[in-house]
Amino acid sequence: MTGYTGRSGMDTIERIRRIYERHEPAPIGKYRFFSVLIPFVEKDGELCLLYEVRARDMESDPGEICFPGGHVEPGEDLLAAALRETEEEIGIPADRIEILGQGDVLYGYANYSLYTFIGVIQYRDFLKATIQEEEVDEIFLMPVSHLDFSRAQHFRERVYAEVTDDFPYDEVGIDEDYNWRTGQWIVPVLTVDGRVIWGLTARISEGVVKLLREHHIGELEIQLEVPETTEEKYTGESDVSADK
Repeated sequence: MTGYTGRSGMDTIERIRRIYERHEPAPIGKYRFFSVLIPFVEKDGELCLLYEVRARDMESDPGEICFPGGHVEPGEDLLAAALRETEEEIGIPADRIEILGQGDVLYGYANYSLYTFIGVIQYRDFLKATIQEEEVDEIFLMPVSHLDFSRAQHFRERVYAEVTDDFPYDEVGIDEDYNWRTGQWIVPVLTVDGRVIWGLTARISEGVVKLLREHHIGELEIQLEVPETTEEKYTGESDVSADK
C-alpha cells in the first residue's frame, strides 16, 4: 500500500511544512552570483561614470574595461559584496560612497547572475583612490554625455546546447535531432574617447544611459553629494591611473 494515510501521513506533511518554513531558496545546480558598483562621479560640473581597466596579466578578461565588483561570497549581502570589492580594487571605502539604489540584474547564460548598485563617489575621493595593481591597471572617468550607444555596434552571439555522446536518447524517448533549447546574447561594442567598452560592461552601461536619457539626464549639470567629513578637502586637478 502506498501514499500517506492517517495520523502518520499528516505528521509527515507537517514535518515537510516545517522544513520549508525555514528553507532558504537556492539555485538548482552550480550557479554563481556577482555584484558590481556603478559609480557616478561629478568632475567640473560634468556627470561621469567611473570605470576600471583590468590588469593585463589576469587569467580572466585581461585588459578589459569593467565596473568595480566581483564574486558574492557565501552568505554575503549583495550590496556588501559590491562595496567590499570596490574597496579591495580601488581603495575607496564604503563610508565614502553614497548608494542611490539598486540597478538592473543581468542574467547570464553561463550559470550566473550579476547584480548592480548605483553609487556616488566624490571627485576628491576618486583622486585619492589606491588601485590594487594585481587586479586593476587603471581607473578613469567617462562623461555620460560621451556614451552614445546609438553609435555602438551590436553583435548577436548564439548559444547552443552541446550534449555528450553518451546521452541515453532511447531511454528518455528522443532522438539525436531533438530540439534542445537555445538562446542568444547581444554583445554591444562602443568605441569612445579612445576606449573600447564592450560585452557585459557595455550592456550594463547602455541600460543605465538609456534610463538617464529617458529622464533627460546626461547633458545636464548635476550636483551629487555625500556627507562631509572633517578631513581636509582635496583640491587637485589630476586624474588617477595605475602610475602610482
